[in-house]
Amino acid sequence: MDQKLSSSAAERNQPHLIEALAPLWPKSGTVLELASGPGQHVTAFARQFPSLTWRPSDADPRALASIAAWRAEAGLDNLLEPIALDLMRPQWWTAVPEQPAAAYSANMTHIAPWAATEGLFAGLGELMPTAAPIFIYGPYLQAGVATAPSNLSFDESLRMRNAEWGIRPAEDMDQLAGQHGFTPGPRLSMPANNIILTYQAG
Repeated sequence: MDQKLSSSAAERNQPHLIEALAPLWPKSGTVLELASGPGQHVTAFARQFPSLTWRPSDADPRALASIAAWRAEAGLDNLLEPIALDLMRPQWWTAVPEQPAAAYSANMTHIAPWAATEGLFAGLGELMPTAAPIFIYGPYLQAGVATAPSNLSFDESLRMRNAEWGIRPAEDMDQLAGQHGFTPGPRLSMPANNIILTYQAG
């Protein structure tokens, strides 16, 4: 049975992510992707940016199997095997085999408890070298910016499914990042009412 999963949203947004992030990645090193999901983003990134090495991860066994299937099909030397990382597990970062030069996560913070986002920044605070960039993509609420009706409806549906889920205020993300030594950078507007939050390790 084919274990490769796919997401139509990931298929749509990956060209825009590639374009937006192309000038921002480091020139070399390993990029750690957290909560990789099916594995489409990391596979596309590895193909598009061959000077970087890509390390996918996820907590879900089905996602890990899917990432492995995407990796096997792509046959890319710079796409490493996925590792199991649960961001709510104490000291999850000790399971990362190499120090990342950058980190990336997409569409995780709104479909996980806030504790997962707390764990993300806590772990990256331990892992990332000075000046390393972090990119976090998804829908966010922004002070002083009208929220799209579609995002309001999406937020309501998330909270109905799980009271611990929901679209996070970007200002809460910035505050949490700051507690772990990260400096917020520009917010990049993306299609479908999404943004990329950018941070730099202190």
